[in-house]
Amino acid sequence: MKKIVISTGGGDAPGLNAVIYAVVHSCTRRGWEVYGSRSGYGGFLDMDEMVRLTPRDVEEIYATGGTILGSTNKGNPFAKPVKNFAGEVQVVDMSETIMKNYRRMGFDCHIAIGGDGSLEIANRFSQLGMNVIGVPKTIDNDLLMTDRTFGFDTAVSTATNALDKLHSTAKSHDRVMVVEVMGRGSGWIALYSGISGGADVILIPEIAFDIDRVCEKIADNDLRDKDYSIVVVAEGAKAAGGQVISKGAGELGREEVVLGGIGEWVASEIRGRTEKDTRSLVLGHLQRGGSPTNFDRLLALRFGAAAVRMVEKGTYGHMVALVSSQMKAVPISEAIFERKKVDLNSDKMMTARDIGICFGD
Repeated sequence: MKKIVISTGGGDAPGLNAVIYAVVHSCTRRGWEVYGSRSGYGGFLDMDEMVRLTPRDVEEIYATGGTILGSTNKGNPFAKPVKNFAGEVQVVDMSETIMKNYRRMGFDCHIAIGGDGSLEIANRFSQLGMNVIGVPKTIDNDLLMTDRTFGFDTAVSTATNALDKLHSTAKSHDRVMVVEVMGRGSGWIALYSGISGGADVILIPEIAFDIDRVCEKIADNDLRDKDYSIVVVAEGAKAAGGQVISKGAGELGREEVVLGGIGEWVASEIRGRTEKDTRSLVLGHLQRGGSPTNFDRLLALRFGAAAVRMVEKGTYGHMVALVSSQMKAVPISEAIFERKKVDLNSDKMMTARDIGICFGD
């Protein structure tokens, strides 16, 4: 009998519970025990945060958003902020403690569900001797080696639905609506939702945009008696010669800054240059919430079941990936080597340009 532990790390995404459901049911059918570590690696540091999972515990959770185990993007055990006796916050490496507890608890494998940050941590534990299998989760769809990550389709659907609703109010008031969506280093959500949602302009991190070209597109709409425009901008997009706009540095223990504000900056520039009534909207964490779409639900279930099959074969140090509609095992180290960018010569980009969408270049 094997003993498996699951963790969910990083930002939440629709489909996390479906992965947990599939892992628990697949393991139970094999006679294995499954445990869940709450709040990322919390269960490895505090036994009260390690919970046994049975089919009854995960009944019908496949359709719900979020994660029953909780998640955190501030729990890097290799650089964990903790308070000392004096109340001062220090960054401590807890990896050795986690490895000792992993062995002491008798786990055979750790199924780590997360994006590039969480999987990078999992890969480091794999190098320390932990049997790890990764499951790719990120609404940004920016992990290499897999065609899709679960959570992306739901996020795109949420953003597209918002754009559909904004068309009517923008048209009623002859306004320019600027919608900021997630996408730190890649513009997948902006591209997919922008094309599907009838955007006039899409601004993505892969293309440094010229705000004058954006305003020219809006003016062109006016000449064609279309007195309103929809602009979709990824949070990591930046103007040519400019910097990525952020809200400031991240919290202690996090290296990345907190992005946000590019939507309002673009709206302000358009307003000043065109004198059109321009409003901005940040979708933010709405893109992470809600029940997973049918595509994400099925993909997450497939990922979870495939991860258990990999445990059975002893394919450790690998991540489950969707490759040409099939479940494949790929090295975690290759999946996190760099972020997957939008291919500027892809059919989707050509489609967008052919139907008249401006990218600010």
